[in-house]
Amino acid sequence: MKQFIRYLISSNIGEVVCIFLTAALGMPEALIPVQLLWVNLVTDGFPATALGFNPPDLDIMSRPPRSPKEPLISGWLFCRYLIIGCYVGVATVGAAAWWFMGAQDGPKLSFHQLSHYLQCSEGHADFAGVQCSVFESPYPMTMALSVLVTIEMCNALNSLSENQSLLKMPPWSNPWLVGAICLSMALHFLILYVDPLPMIFQIRPLSWPQWVTVLKMSLPVILMDEALKFLARNYIEPGTEFEQEEEERQYHGLVGKIRRGLKGVSWAFVLISAPLLVWIYSLDSDITNIFWE
Repeated sequence: MKQFIRYLISSNIGEVVCIFLTAALGMPEALIPVQLLWVNLVTDGFPATALGFNPPDLDIMSRPPRSPKEPLISGWLFCRYLIIGCYVGVATVGAAAWWFMGAQDGPKLSFHQLSHYLQCSEGHADFAGVQCSVFESPYPMTMALSVLVTIEMCNALNSLSENQSLLKMPPWSNPWLVGAICLSMALHFLILYVDPLPMIFQIRPLSWPQWVTVLKMSLPVILMDEALKFLARNYIEPGTEFEQEEEERQYHGLVGKIRRGLKGVSWAFVLISAPLLVWIYSLDSDITNIFWE
């Protein structure tokens, strides 16, 4: 139940941050209501339901008994939701901004032009050479929607366990979740590439370089949550004092700490994910153009 709530809260915080950020920056809408409804009612629904089949955490027997007065969502958990949700929102808005400012097939606008798009007119000096119709292009919304969907699928993987790393509880620990993520992504491809659905959702099919950018913007959410889980396991919710003393005796010194960290790692997952990540981030893309140009 907690992971189900965690997934939906952090995802919804991301959508709220996205809407607030576009309004605060004066940018065109990154997402429209029909797209948000699709994400909330369809693509998020399958992974959220599948989280109910999560296996128990590996360290569940080493934790102290849960107090009956303990709230379902602690202050630390809410902080985690907020951090992940903020990244979801920033990445979603960043994907739309990237198409306007950095994409090779985009208009290559400056941030000033993007944040003052309502002032665009043929005679305006700040928009010389810019066609104002570009601000109504469906591609920025397509990028934003694709990043939102992909990042929430990554967030579903984060929700496999409250504190355990994906290296020790790989995705296939819950095959229902893997199937739900595949189904949600298949539905997203459906509305992108099968007519007349792109027209209904006001989006367009993405090219391979654009998908590379989507992946590069989405995958860091896993690394962020892994760091937060590490803090929770080792400093915030470390387990019983007896368990800590036993582990210190068994794994003392630097070598012992390394052995402790590698204990229970799914090397199959490492061998699959590590080369895949290296390959994705080695692919040429113009994602950095938003910062340098």
